[in-house]
Amino acid sequence: MNTCLAPCPLVFDLDGTLLDSAPDIHATVNAVLRTQDVPPLSLDRVRSFVGGGVDILWRKIILATALPPEAQGDLVASFMARYHHATALTRLYPNVLESLGVLADRGHPLGICTNKPLGPARAVLEHFGLISLFGVVIGGDSLPQKKPDPAPLHASLAALGSDPAHPRGIYVGDSEFDAECAANAGLPFLIFSRGYRNTAISDLYHSAEFDNFAHLPGLVEQHAELARA
Repeated sequence: MNTCLAPCPLVFDLDGTLLDSAPDIHATVNAVLRTQDVPPLSLDRVRSFVGGGVDILWRKIILATALPPEAQGDLVASFMARYHHATALTRLYPNVLESLGVLADRGHPLGICTNKPLGPARAVLEHFGLISLFGVVIGGDSLPQKKPDPAPLHASLAALGSDPAHPRGIYVGDSEFDAECAANAGLPFLIFSRGYRNTAISDLYHSAEFDNFAHLPGLVEQHAELARA
């Protein structure tokens, strides 16, 4: 067997990586803003706020709308009440399901490490019938730390069987938070270029970039040995 196909663990971000979920996040944000008589934000504006988790999302919305900072707790609660099952507008990126199937068939343990809260993360994976592919799902509220702290990524890899003292694997994501997390963890990072980043890929830590999930199994094969080093 080609050693490049050795089944190293693969951990994925969710929003902007496997899923184009910004339309549902956008609709949920504007539903909350309507309750405050605040004009809606554009999809592009909300998309640019995604990646750091719900608290950072609403911190940025408050700055963009001049809502009072002390209202953040209530706004987040109102958002979360609507967000747990916000899946109607979310879509898998093309070739995600096929690519995950190839990687699983090759024996790679698969996991999720996202700043999306665990409840909505699991709900959307279940909605698309993906939950059984992943041996672990770490959400933004699973640990005290969030990305770009490497702790959630290390926890994901440990749950997939990597040595907790020296966790190895490949991380796949789309954003500045993901790139910095992979760098902090000392792992190869494959960046999906059609996601939600606000920074040029050339300015971000990454091992390779791709714009089509059909290319991912080949990239994993190329980087698997580096991931095991």
